[in-house]
Amino acid sequence: NTTLTTLNLWSNKIGNKGAKAIAEALRGNTTLIELNLSNNEIGDDGAKAIAEALRVNTTLTTLNLWSNKIGNKGAKAIAEALRGNTT
Repeated sequence: NTTLTTLNLWSNKIGNKGAKAIAEALRGNTTLIELNLSNNEIGDDGAKAIAEALRVNTTLTTLNLWSNKIGNKGAKAIAEALRGNTT
């Protein structure tokens, strides 16, 4: 997709499996700038996958992960990824 800039998947119960799929798509995406994954039952495994995608994605500027099941390990992975992310 070369035109989608905003994706709102709020409250879809995608869980870790869905988060991993989204993360894989983010790795090669160059148009999405805003992604809302709030209230999706994403845990540490899903957060870690998203963190890895953030390390290579250069276009996403807004990511909403409010009200998920992300614990300390997932939060740490995202924080570490954001340290090196310039967008």
